Amino acid sequence: MAQSTQSPKRNRLFAAALAAGVAGSVITGGVMSNTVPSYAEPVTVQAPSQNFGFADVVEKVSPAVVSVRVKEKMAQVQSSGLGDNPFENLPEDHPMRRFFESPNGPRGGQATPRNGQPRRDSKQAMAQGSGFFVSDDGYLVTNNHVVEDGENFTIVMDDGKEYEARLIGTDKRTDLAVLKVDAKNQKFAYVEFGDDSKARVGEWVVAVGNPFGLGGSVTAGIISARGRDIGAGPYDDFLQIDAAVNRGNSGGPAFDLNGKVIGVNTAIFSPSGGNVGIAFAIPASTAKTVVQSLRDKGNVQRGWLGVQIAPVTDDIAEAVGLSSDQGAIVTLPDSDTPATKAGIQTGDVITAINGETVAGPRELARKVAEYAPGVGIDVTIWRANKASNVKVTLGDLATLDESASASGQSGAPVDPSALSGYGLTLTPSDDGAGVVVTDVDPSSSAADKGVSAGDVIVSVNGKDVKTQRDVETALKDASKSGRKAALFQLRTGEQNRFVALPVAKG
Repeated sequence: MAQSTQSPKRNRLFAAALAAGVAGSVITGGVMSNTVPSYAEPVTVQAPSQNFGFADVVEKVSPAVVSVRVKEKMAQVQSSGLGDNPFENLPEDHPMRRFFESPNGPRGGQATPRNGQPRRDSKQAMAQGSGFFVSDDGYLVTNNHVVEDGENFTIVMDDGKEYEARLIGTDKRTDLAVLKVDAKNQKFAYVEFGDDSKARVGEWVVAVGNPFGLGGSVTAGIISARGRDIGAGPYDDFLQIDAAVNRGNSGGPAFDLNGKVIGVNTAIFSPSGGNVGIAFAIPASTAKTVVQSLRDKGNVQRGWLGVQIAPVTDDIAEAVGLSSDQGAIVTLPDSDTPATKAGIQTGDVITAINGETVAGPRELARKVAEYAPGVGIDVTIWRANKASNVKVTLGDLATLDESASASGQSGAPVDPSALSGYGLTLTPSDDGAGVVVTDVDPSSSAADKGVSAGDVIVSVNGKDVKTQRDVETALKDASKSGRKAALFQLRTGEQNRFVALPVAKG
């Protein structure tokens, strides 16, 4: 066995040096180096004060928060219980159907029937919600679904005093309403809207309202998320909070710790109908604009573009030659609308409004709605591998006829044939407009993208198709141009959508 050539004394000195942690040195490849690895500092957070609480905020804002009692019109006593509100179009089995519906009974604690049977009351129905003053002369904010179908409105103050109120205006699309209390020589305590854009996820929020008709109640929690889309309408941009919010809190304010209103409580997610820690509030930025318009004009005027739109996915972006998945693709311009008059077509991708980038359909809807009817805007569209600007004079959304008829495909398809490499079986349509999908291989990418039997392929990469040969030619052109995906325009009934399918090899 080989013996160490170092002396015992030298070994002891070397060991001592290592034990002492020779700070500026590390050994690399047998050579002593004067550098040491550096590490990032761990995250540290200062603990909140032990005296932290909400009492000061609640004491200041509570006088401005009220209960809203609504006597409904006699003709509306018999109803399905759902009402005409932004949330009623969800599927029957969707858990989000359990939103704030007008509770019944003198204390507002009875659940709305969920069995689909009409509610039949022998006396005038009473609904209850919450609200808050936004001026000292008696203007107050609540939800549209609290006051809709209302005939008489009574405001109950924090100290128990009652005042009659009149309806100034409502906006169903954002579920907001404004009432006015006319009281001579009376100045009301009121609160102001804050800047919700500065509110961060995780910050405290205080909800004040009238749950179950019990009177003024306070709960606290945090902002759980921002920009929630709950399928209530085209302007969904809700704050999600976990403060306990229940039936009767509708229309009540959500405060930050400075006593500013950062949201108007409007909906809950609840399989049981009670609080489960997921509530949604209309952001102050939205509410402030709508409320001001209701106060000044009694309604909200919004610009109308007149297109049906869908998100731009990565596949769609690749298929149309866009470098990113931002924008909204036009699935179908409505007939005789500002968009069609300006020349916007199905398959165009709207990427900006007046030079401001559009991230997706929701943002496009909100941006257009910010402009008044009759205003001209520049719409940037992407078509045929290039961008261009289109000048559009906006219409009035209030004049939009929302009724639409849907018709299905009729007649049995004949002479089906397979589209090689795509898992699709196609046949010409009866009217010669497009090619009907008669069968889809469940293991194909087309099936993964939601293509199903009965869909009609209207165009491929912007080129109209009437036969399978047209489809094949469009796909070959896409392959020759180096595209990795081809954009299929599909029609089901009267609805259009776009699906990007990978270009088949060989």
